[in-house]
Amino acid sequence: MTASERSIQLVRVAAEAAAEKLADDIIAYDVSDQLVITDAFLLCSASNDRQVRAVVDEIEERMRVEADAKPVRREGEREGRWVLLDYLDIVVHVQHEEDRNFYALERLWKDCPSIELPESVKRVAAQRGHGAAQ
Repeated sequence: MTASERSIQLVRVAAEAAAEKLADDIIAYDVSDQLVITDAFLLCSASNDRQVRAVVDEIEERMRVEADAKPVRREGEREGRWVLLDYLDIVVHVQHEEDRNFYALERLWKDCPSIELPESVKRVAAQRGHGAAQ
């Protein structure tokens, strides 16, 4: 089983929104073979709590406007260190870079196929010199 077209569309919208707010290390995994609760994970990080919140806000806005999607669950916003947005089809993790390094979610999902991200996301990562977006 692979991620649905809808899931891939949501990943791309969320990734572009994160890149617009200068999130770092934006990557996405197709976890549909491993989990029954979602098709994909999008991971990104930010250098401080304020930026984490800005990335989350932009993702939510763009997902609502461009994909008619609202999260069914939002966790971690109060602390601003690791915010999880659950859209059922995809789950977005926006982490403070220290938490991203500590928890290293990539290690858990490294055997899952990555999802190709839009060129605009890769371009932002290359321009900033921060972690190559996939």
